[in-house]
Formats: sequence, C-alpha cells, structure tokens
Amino acid sequence: MEFASLGTSGFAAGLLRRICEGGRTPRLVVTRPDRPAGRGRRLAAPPVAETARELGLELLQPEDVNSPAAVEAIEAAGPELLVVCAYGALVGEPLLDRYEILNVHPSLLPRWRGAAPIERAIIAGDTETGVSIMRLDAGLDSGPVCLARAEPILAGDTWGSLSTRLEELGAQLLLEAMGAERDYVAQDEAQVTWAEKVTAADRTLDRSAPAEEQERVVRALSPHVGARLELPDGSFLGVLEAHVEDGVLVPDRVLPSGGREMGWEDYLRGHGDPFAGQP
Repeated sequence: MEFASLGTSGFAAGLLRRICEGGRTPRLVVTRPDRPAGRGRRLAAPPVAETARELGLELLQPEDVNSPAAVEAIEAAGPELLVVCAYGALVGEPLLDRYEILNVHPSLLPRWRGAAPIERAIIAGDTETGVSIMRLDAGLDSGPVCLARAEPILAGDTWGSLSTRLEELGAQLLLEAMGAERDYVAQDEAQVTWAEKVTAADRTLDRSAPAEEQERVVRALSPHVGARLELPDGSFLGVLEAHVEDGVLVPDRVLPSGGREMGWEDYLRGHGDPFAGQP
C-alpha cells in the first residue's frame, strides 16, 4: 500500500528510519518548516526533514498541511494511506475525509492523550506504557485503536531509554498494521488521562516534594528537556542525572547556567552547596 508519512520530532524521525529499514518507503514525507533554534536562533531543519534528506525521500514542508497547496502536493504523490507520528500541528479537513490516517502514539490509549505521553508516564510512576496505532479523527488522540502493545517502564528508565524502545515498538506495530486488515475499537472515554506539554514549571524541581517524585521528573526530562533546581539567587541549575539517598534527592550530573555539564561533586567544589543551611 502506497503511503505518505507526516512527522516532525526526533521520535518521528527514528520511526521513519525504522519503517524504511522494514521495507516500507513513503511516497512523500511531510514535516514542519525549518525554525530558528538554539542560542543563535539560526534556522534548523526538523529531525524528520534531516532523516528524509539522508534517505533520499521526497520532502514537503508546508506552513499549513491543510492548505489547498499542501493537500494538492500530497494527492499528487499518490498515497492510499497517510501515517502520522508527532507532527506537531493539527491535521484536519480535507485530509481527514479523503484518507485513512494512522497515528502512532507512544502510550496505551486512552491513557496519556496529548503532547508529552512518555514524560507524563514516567513522572506519574507508571510501571508500563506502550504504543497505540489509532485512526486519526478530529479530536486529540481520540480516534479508534487498531493495535496496541505494552512496554514496561524500568526503574532507571529516562525519556531517552524508554523512547528508543517505544520507537522500535511503534515501527513494528505500524508495519504490522499497514500489512493487515485493520479492525478499530473505540477508546473508553471514562479512562482518558491527559499528557500536557512540559512547561518551565514542570521542569523546576519542587524541593518540598518526595525525593522519589523529584527523581522521576529528572528521568522523564533527560536528556531532551532537562530538569532544574531554582537556586536561592533566582538562577537555575540544570539537573541531568540524580538519585535518591536517605530520602533526599542527590544530583549526579548538573548543568550550571551558561556553563558546562559537570559532576555534582565538582560543582560543589567550585560553587559550594547553594542550599547549605536551608531546610
């Protein structure tokens, strides 16, 4: 079956590479336009665009995927099916009406609908998550599911380690779904939970919270976003790795503002304990 692939993030880029390695090559790859990124705010291509170019795939980067020009370009590629993973923008009409659209979502829907399902699963202390293949509809991750499979969340999992396994699982399930007749089952709306986008407040560790909860936040945001501690002077110290010792969160690797990554002991030698004398 001929298809077009829509995605933007690093997770989507990895999935694209894996399905191509599995023998399914999209007629067209659609991703978001290049955007300013980093401290220099230079234009940077989305990860999916970089992967598509590396693989020699036809690439489209519309401002609005639902615009007449974008829809015409997609139709010209001749897909029978559209595949979406972490596109980062609403895919609506007329594409919803004209195509069966499969969405690869890294959670066991209806748990963790939304933008940050992997992060929210780790933060919540879930012991398992998974991947769901659903048919896209006008709602947010609300369409019926044709395939889903669980993946355990291990004690030391970070976003990086867990997302790698979910990326592989997602590619397996997508290839399976594309190669078979799809039977869809509606989601149970009574079981919905929401995976809201990670904000600056979510990144900031609450020192009054249990150390185990803080440690989960560190793992959930590593290495792509990064947790942080607010220091007494109002600045922030990035916390890249940490562990719990005697009921207290102990940083292992930190990132001072404007500095380089270093071990906690090295930071203490150079800066002292910023929380000395505080509860």
